[in-house]
Amino acid sequence: SSNKTLVSPGNVFELGFFTTGSSSRWYLGIWYKKVSGRTYVWVANRDNPLSSSIGTLRFSNMNLVLLDQSNKSVWWTNLTRGNERSPVVAELLANGNFVIRDCSNNDASGFLWQSFDYPTDTLFPEMKLGYDLKKGLNRFLTSWRNSDDPSSGNISYKLDTQRGMPEFFLLKDGLRATGVVHGMESNLVAYQRDQKLSYMVYNFTENSEEVAYTFRMTNSSIYSRLKISSEGFLERWTTPTSIPWNLFWSAPVDLKCDVYKTCGPYSYCDLNTSPLCNCIQGFMPSNVQQWDLRDPSAGCIRRTRLSCSGDGFTRMKNMKLPETRMAIVDRSIGVKECEKRCLSDCNCTAFANADIRNGGSGCVMWTG
Repeated sequence: SSNKTLVSPGNVFELGFFTTGSSSRWYLGIWYKKVSGRTYVWVANRDNPLSSSIGTLRFSNMNLVLLDQSNKSVWWTNLTRGNERSPVVAELLANGNFVIRDCSNNDASGFLWQSFDYPTDTLFPEMKLGYDLKKGLNRFLTSWRNSDDPSSGNISYKLDTQRGMPEFFLLKDGLRATGVVHGMESNLVAYQRDQKLSYMVYNFTENSEEVAYTFRMTNSSIYSRLKISSEGFLERWTTPTSIPWNLFWSAPVDLKCDVYKTCGPYSYCDLNTSPLCNCIQGFMPSNVQQWDLRDPSAGCIRRTRLSCSGDGFTRMKNMKLPETRMAIVDRSIGVKECEKRCLSDCNCTAFANADIRNGGSGCVMWTG
């Protein structure tokens, strides 16, 4: 009940009831035990708070159930099980994962339910962001409504694997706000900074079982977490244990060029130019009057019609790639074969490597 907590082995995480500010709303959550200033990383009943500090977490029919003062359930784990009736255990693990497991099975394969599958606004080490294809789960972050209210806000950070390459997007009210990471390739300076941190290793996995991003710490005396803020920023917070957090980076870096579709078709955004939006070489504003009024949303059009047999490509360096919903991805060929294939298709408008690491590999082709 409200004055009792579970503490993880190693004393890093604690699970219990909490309230924010002067609110009369109570929640079951997980926080860092040693860091000064309570930092909540997971909330069970974020959209269904208890109305007082009288609450109970207990097992009922092999499920965890959170009951209010009148014994009404406000949250449960919704676990469907077969006929097996072996005893189950709820446990807060050293990595902050709150799990239900078979009493006799300590291994991850014995987890019947885990909080890592249901993130709130925070990703911490060993959690995964993205799709678990075996379970049919998409694990994504959703902001708090505000700094005092853990209920679901209108900002989310989610992986889109529907077409082309997997892409993470910041969404506002369910609509794309910014493109942050492009598949395995890092679009943001922020992620490139992460690559250079000696105390952190991160990984993007794409196979038949999962498409997911995760990170882990190689130095246990440093804590780090990714958080989606109610203001619409993806933030990396880092701290040596016990002192307040440092904001290591946040994204979008700027609210101009990082905004989704800010410049319209056949145009690119450059912070060093005025106006920010520029037509690609060989193109001109499709609506000059709008363009002069600093409204580039209509984008650009070709100066001369495309000649499919004679025209080639212009190379554009240091670009974030456009979204790949309408793109064709072939990981088996390199950039030379990619160019050849794009040249032979009149609908193909651009191509690039699918992965820029280690000199580049794979092929993405845009059409339309």
